[in-house]
Amino acid sequence: MGSAPERERGIVLRSTAGFFRVRTAHGDLECRMRGRLKKERRDTDLAVVGDEVEIERGDDGSGVVAAVLERRSVFSRLHPTSRGRAIEDVLVANLDRVLLVFSAGSPPMNPRLVDRFLVVAEHNRIEPVVVATKIDDESAHDARDRFARFEEVGHAVLFTSARTGEGIDALRSMLEGGVSALTGPSGVGKSSLLNAVQPGLQLQVGDVSDALRKGMHTTRVAELHALEGGGFVADTPGIRELAGFAIPARDLARCFRDLRPFVEGCAFGDCLHDTEPECAVREAADSGLVRSDRYDSYLRQLRGEDLRG
Repeated sequence: MGSAPERERGIVLRSTAGFFRVRTAHGDLECRMRGRLKKERRDTDLAVVGDEVEIERGDDGSGVVAAVLERRSVFSRLHPTSRGRAIEDVLVANLDRVLLVFSAGSPPMNPRLVDRFLVVAEHNRIEPVVVATKIDDESAHDARDRFARFEEVGHAVLFTSARTGEGIDALRSMLEGGVSALTGPSGVGKSSLLNAVQPGLQLQVGDVSDALRKGMHTTRVAELHALEGGGFVADTPGIRELAGFAIPARDLARCFRDLRPFVEGCAFGDCLHDTEPECAVREAADSGLVRSDRYDSYLRQLRGEDLRG
């Protein structure tokens, strides 16, 4: 019997239509998934950008993903199936940080949407950084006041402008080493930010619809980009709403940093901090220890209400 093919380790840069672009120490290679792996029953994606994999090269130069290594972390959402079983939709694997990008100008930042992104990051145990773009816009004159609510509860906020260069050096330093992801609504300038950080990326930049004041989708699939200073950054498709992220109701309050300290003070262990008696979270909101708009944001997510109004 012949010896088993030698394997190389790599990281998935892009996944589309059954092909995986993998970066190894010997360069990039387009790979298919080994049939045995595709047949495995798993409640998650077999391989996504950021996954560390083992590949085998064929004599014809083709590659095959032979193994997907255990993930250190994921940025994911859950989709319930018709049989009641949740399927994990992993956007990026092995993240070290996630940058939540929102516009200080146009399209205007919706605080409750930022809260939803923060909740997803907290639920996935990945450190979030709120990045405010277009700080040079005329409509961004009060941006620091509008974004202060996130700093008040302990989240880092970075103000940037791809046009003037404000905050770009700080962002570049933040991205060095490990794997980072940029996510947020369309049209807020994620691709423009990455182009400012490293012009050679030359990512497609979209316009903002004057009719709807919403961003036009430009990034179609998630992709990892190697940075000159080391590390990788993921540019992910724009997500206008996060209703698809299923956070268990019992875990939701702990994903709000300002609500978390009061959770253990409730009289009942299964308290959802809505209408239950002797609720320490609601009492904190009523007494002003928790901002009323943050508690309202929590209730809207708990009740599955949309982001309008």
